Amino acid sequence: MEVEGTITSVLAGTQFRVQLQSGHEVLAHISGKMRKRFIRLVVGDRVKMEMSPYDVTKARITFRLG
Repeated sequence: MEVEGTITSVLAGTQFRVQLQSGHEVLAHISGKMRKRFIRLVVGDRVKMEMSPYDVTKARITFRLG
């Protein structure tokens, strides 16, 4: 499922703590295409993520909204 959120902190190893619009926080990593294109993410950026319904504590960032 796709959700949107805001990056709250940058962690080591291209991982980020992201706050969802519902108020929950998840641990997210960058997708391969974003890593390949050297897309930089900073605190405050809005991002689109993919989450699995089986583990709602982790996500993959697929798009930077700004």
